[in-house]
Amino acid sequence: MTDSVPLPRTPPLPWIRTAPGAPYFIDDTGANWTPIGQNDAITWPELAPLFRRRDLAAVKRHLAWLVEHGVTCLRLMVEYAQVRHRYFERPAGVRVPAMVRLWDDLFALCERAGLRILLTPVDTFWMWIHWRHHPWNAANGGPLDTAARLLLSPELRQAIKARLTFMVERWGGSGALFAWDLWNEIHPAQAENGAACFDEFIADLSQHVRGLEQRLYGRSHPQTVSIYGPELWWRPELAMAEPIFRHPDLDFATIHIYRSGPIDNPTDTVRPALAMGRVVRQCLGEITDTRPFLDTEHGPIHAFKDKHRTLPAPFDDEYFRHMSWAHLASGGVGGGMRWPNRHPHVLTPGMRLAQRAMSGFLPLIDWQRFRRTPFAVRVRSYHALGCGDADQAVLWLVRRGGRMPDGRVDNATFTLRPITVPMPPGRFRVTIWDTIAGQSRDEREVVADEHGLAFDVTVSGDCAVAIRRI
Repeated sequence: MTDSVPLPRTPPLPWIRTAPGAPYFIDDTGANWTPIGQNDAITWPELAPLFRRRDLAAVKRHLAWLVEHGVTCLRLMVEYAQVRHRYFERPAGVRVPAMVRLWDDLFALCERAGLRILLTPVDTFWMWIHWRHHPWNAANGGPLDTAARLLLSPELRQAIKARLTFMVERWGGSGALFAWDLWNEIHPAQAENGAACFDEFIADLSQHVRGLEQRLYGRSHPQTVSIYGPELWWRPELAMAEPIFRHPDLDFATIHIYRSGPIDNPTDTVRPALAMGRVVRQCLGEITDTRPFLDTEHGPIHAFKDKHRTLPAPFDDEYFRHMSWAHLASGGVGGGMRWPNRHPHVLTPGMRLAQRAMSGFLPLIDWQRFRRTPFAVRVRSYHALGCGDADQAVLWLVRRGGRMPDGRVDNATFTLRPITVPMPPGRFRVTIWDTIAGQSRDEREVVADEHGLAFDVTVSGDCAVAIRRI
């Protein structure tokens, strides 16, 4: 069918699955695994050379560089329809050979690099914006006349499932596939401004993919469905939380955290992180089992898309780092997955250093045994976000006030602050982690009593703390 690169089968990457009884992930060997990465797209600069194999060597070098910086996962859309020459099918039901080959190559390169992909079949945002051009539009020979019935049309449902079938059969056997985002940003506008169909739509796609994977491979990859987060709060009468956070067929929950104001149009680097923490805690409150939760899109979307402003790199680097640690310390898995919202549309070198710093911190916690719940800690002059159980805890501290004129935190001032974390009595190892340098600043043994675990910590602008029972 296509001039494709066969997927390497030896040695195969272990598959990823949810950890039994803990809201995190492990691989088939039983090792902890955490998604550290961001959103990417096949038309953006770093992956664009894949198309028609313009420069596979450059992409291979880029993926290796990502791994060196602690990146473990990329979120990608099989069809990213911002431009009209990257449709996966044209006409509907007929796959474009160059696109199949592109994805064959990318899966092969990711397997060799040890990277994994969170994969979704359609970029619904650009499909909606450019519906008049899309091959699924009836005007172009497709099965549906209006995008307002994307979730309701039986004919379009068959087209979606046919695409998923091809994806499962072609790439579903690869350990480079982390998980399926079965539908990107499910939205009431795709169902004539309703949400009653969400549960059935998700169940149908989920059971179709899982049944096919079980038949072909004897197991299945984790599944989720994403949503544009503000819709949950803008339209509470539609009761969208149930299918997003508690659907019985999904393995983990995700939303896209674009809180209006501090997150989507930031003016400092602290308020966005505190907003991230609040959203994560609210989402965890919606989950009634041990499924993991993670953000799979966030960033300064309003500043970039509507105000046509790219944040200055020093500011954006700190905004990125603060958001990532707020996500992890509030109980999310990893640091969340940034949508670049920059020109050019890539993460900065400073953001890559922040990812590497977080990846160095991860081994300090045994995630598959971490039954975390968020907790409150009050520290004079610092904001504190944390989560923990009886044996482990993660904490992130960021300075109150002390802003520089551009909204960043003044990192030059060091202060010694006593802190008490609500841990039960026992002996613990406390590691103070430098989130900029990506290394331990201090490590000590501390004994907790009936009042909790008390220790002093030297903090500049921000730092992370890992606590583990000895």
